[in-house]
Amino acid sequence: MSERRALLRRIRVWLVIFIICLVLSGLTAFPLVTELHLVHGALTSWASSVGETLPGLADWIERVRDGLDATDAKYPFVLYGTDWLAFAHLVIAVAFYGPYRDPVRNIWVIEFGMIACAGIIPLALICGPVRGIPFWWSVLDMSFGVFGVLPLLLVRRLIKRLEQHDRAPGAQPVPA
Repeated sequence: MSERRALLRRIRVWLVIFIICLVLSGLTAFPLVTELHLVHGALTSWASSVGETLPGLADWIERVRDGLDATDAKYPFVLYGTDWLAFAHLVIAVAFYGPYRDPVRNIWVIEFGMIACAGIIPLALICGPVRGIPFWWSVLDMSFGVFGVLPLLLVRRLIKRLEQHDRAPGAQPVPA
């Protein structure tokens, strides 16, 4: 396998992993009420040792579940906002098909994703306290930005190598 093909394969594997994570993240934002009932049920039954070890987590999950139940019962339209959050994740995942097809030409999507990951940190630090989110939960939210940017940094580096490879003397132009 040529160096170019190997680089392209690595880029695509990492992009597929990133896309799958975005899709899963989006899909889990649709059934929030059901998910919170499942998590709370787990923390009070088969995973009760986790709830006992981390009582703050168990209390927070119960509080969020109660809030979502009350919102769903009286103001279900508010949850429409989380449907849009889910949709946004799915749309962003689709955008990463561009770099999958032509990484060099669409490196801007990778850089956009890196900026979005960086933006998670100030959002969590500012909006978390305003909305009464426990700091440890904001740290968990910020970790998505940190863990999200790592594969994007790697992919960007690989794309730059691919670009250098394509510009090398004697390199054959490759159609997108």
